Amino acid sequence: MNRRIRKAAVLGAGVMGAAIAAHLANAGLSVLLLDIPPDHLTDAERARGLSLHDRKVRNRLAENGLAAALRAKPAALYDAADAERIETGNLDDDLGRLRDCDWVVEAVVENLDIKRNLFLRVAEATGEHTIVSSNTSGISIAAMATDCPVSFRRRFLGTHFFNPPRYMKLLEIIPGPETDSEVVTAMVEFCQRTLGKGVVVAKDTPNFIANRIGTYGLMVTLQAMEKYGLGVDEVDAITGPAMGRPKSATFRTLDLVGLDTMVHVARNVQQAVTDDQERKAFAIPPYIEQMVSRGWLGEKTGQGFFRRVETDKGREILALDLQTMEYRPRKKFASASLTAAKRAQDAPSRLRALVYGEDAASRFAWDVLKSVLLYTARKQGEIADDILSVDRAMKWGFNWDLGPYETWDALGVRRSVERMRQEGEEIPDFVSEMLASGQEAFYQRSVASKPRFYVGRGQYRDVDEPKQIISLARLKEQGKVIRKNSGASLLDIGDGVACLEFHSFKQAIGTDVIQMIQQSADEVEKNWRALVIANEAPNFCVGANLMMMLMEAQDENWDEIQLAVHQFQQAMMRLKYLSKPVVAAPHQMALGGGAEVCLAAHQVQAAAETYIGLVEVGVGLIPGGGGNKEMLIRALEGVPDGVHERLDSFVQKTFETIALAKVSTSAKEAKRLGILRHHDGITLQRDFLLHDAKQVAIGLADSDFRPMQPRLVPVVGEAGAARLKAGVYGMRVSGHISEHDEKIAHHLIRVLTGGSVARGTKVSEQYLLDLEREAFLSLIGEPKTQQRMQYMLSHGKPLRN
Repeated sequence: MNRRIRKAAVLGAGVMGAAIAAHLANAGLSVLLLDIPPDHLTDAERARGLSLHDRKVRNRLAENGLAAALRAKPAALYDAADAERIETGNLDDDLGRLRDCDWVVEAVVENLDIKRNLFLRVAEATGEHTIVSSNTSGISIAAMATDCPVSFRRRFLGTHFFNPPRYMKLLEIIPGPETDSEVVTAMVEFCQRTLGKGVVVAKDTPNFIANRIGTYGLMVTLQAMEKYGLGVDEVDAITGPAMGRPKSATFRTLDLVGLDTMVHVARNVQQAVTDDQERKAFAIPPYIEQMVSRGWLGEKTGQGFFRRVETDKGREILALDLQTMEYRPRKKFASASLTAAKRAQDAPSRLRALVYGEDAASRFAWDVLKSVLLYTARKQGEIADDILSVDRAMKWGFNWDLGPYETWDALGVRRSVERMRQEGEEIPDFVSEMLASGQEAFYQRSVASKPRFYVGRGQYRDVDEPKQIISLARLKEQGKVIRKNSGASLLDIGDGVACLEFHSFKQAIGTDVIQMIQQSADEVEKNWRALVIANEAPNFCVGANLMMMLMEAQDENWDEIQLAVHQFQQAMMRLKYLSKPVVAAPHQMALGGGAEVCLAAHQVQAAAETYIGLVEVGVGLIPGGGGNKEMLIRALEGVPDGVHERLDSFVQKTFETIALAKVSTSAKEAKRLGILRHHDGITLQRDFLLHDAKQVAIGLADSDFRPMQPRLVPVVGEAGAARLKAGVYGMRVSGHISEHDEKIAHHLIRVLTGGSVARGTKVSEQYLLDLEREAFLSLIGEPKTQQRMQYMLSHGKPLRN
């Protein structure tokens, strides 16, 4: 069967349901959002003379859910305009509209009886083509549909989104006992490609994979905390990045998730399992029961394990003392093993440094990890078909650096198992069998073949990745590097396409990266069909090497700065006018110079989660790599030639975007800001980004690509500059900006308006670049700009001076 999912319905407009509807709209689907009709009027409705029969009242809960999604922080929608794809209604009047939907997602309250009754109604209302799923976080899929017809159960399954749905990669798909395999396959492919999810197929067991293991890990962390007499802040110092977990660690994560949610998930397992020891492991500690009863649920109630307070020294975060149930200042936790872990270069090295140390932090970390690894191995066959699914679930759902089995490999399976046995632990047969067969690790990796994972009885299976995944790391292992220096590499990614990868610290642009851009341009021009600029780092590029620029400025090496800016400008011009297609593939942060690289490309294929902008004003500068020029050119595209009086509004918009250091909250918003063009592409599945960018590059190369030709740029001149300066003056006298902000703004205005020329003058790109470079050099010599640069490097946020 060929299933196409274009229209979906979400049943339940609470926080999760509305957020799922928002993400389906992000992906381009038409969405029907339904909730129950209310049983009472609000005061506002009563004042307007409405009744319970009015459509506006009957749709109120769905309307409120959509409004909440529009207000959500972080944003649930890529762009507010995406909300236009969402229609609202109610479960009494609009259930018949489900027949027109390709997919129905249930997201009502986690109550089995309520869900059963709803699915009986949905079974009657939907056609045989409609896939129906539940977003339950742990209720049995089979139990929910047990009273429904067999034909319904064949197209019914679980689709467990992690919260918030837009940002969390993991989606667990849980087939029921009668779900057609074709439905599962179709949903896996759709959710990967169209929704951008990392899909894991889980078994229909309590809390499925990620919440089962993650919640168990939390419970054993709480037990170890009591055993070692540590505080919540001390535990977080251990269970964060040093242990391969997010910076929010344990208790900060709990505050973000909400203690009520955590209690619900833990009790769901506790009530569903039959093993007494496992049931005991999920018992809620008395202090958490007390916190829930007091309403100390975390961020949403203003306090949980931590609380922010205002003091004479500013805002301070206090930690909850679980003995006294009072808040106290946070403690610094000193540990030799933690220090060693922080110095390690990668996640496996950090784990070994922490766990095999000889202090309290090491013993605590070992106890927690040991328990989680053993529990995972004991439950392996129950919760998932293979170890790969488990590892992916924990990395994608809980943001662990390494999954449980990858963690075991990092620690050394045999070494850690021997220690566990010495401590009296019973090793699961699955693990003992592997070691007895002579295998020493759960994963095997080699250059010649695909990565492989252990499946039992001494056997391994290839990791079967979608064809749309291109791994730069693997290509390097295979010797596909064309050129390389300390900051960047050029790689052969197949089909005559080369990829320029930045791998400097934070992918910052320095002289080494600029050199590789020029060398890559030479190489591609001679020998390749196209160039893609992409990487596999957490961010695309955070901009220029600020530390290097500040040091040169403090040493008054103006000639060196002048040369560096000039070389960066020329490198961007080289990309823009290259005779072969250049496609940039940004993701996450693409700031400052990173944005300028994208502006210079012939086309951009951006990850949906791309936060792009020219942010140099935040450190007292203006863009120095041609970003001002490119933003101006894009703003003026489409303005009829010779209509000079219309230019001011477009220049004004460009000025505001750069002067306010606007950064898009998504690739879609980047189009609205004018940073990306309407024809630039967007990829929701981050893992497919390089593949998609490569296909765009091939498409350009095969379409008789012709290099761009330089064109003169019309400017508004001194008259237009005067208007902009008047607005800046008003901002300064009203106290909204400082004198130094005004100085920066005047430099930016001079570049965007063309300097001392008349309105309508057409100038060359090089002329604008010269103005930009002059302004950059003038500003970097200002003491207040250098103070801003230093503050950003020290504190990670802008200074207003």
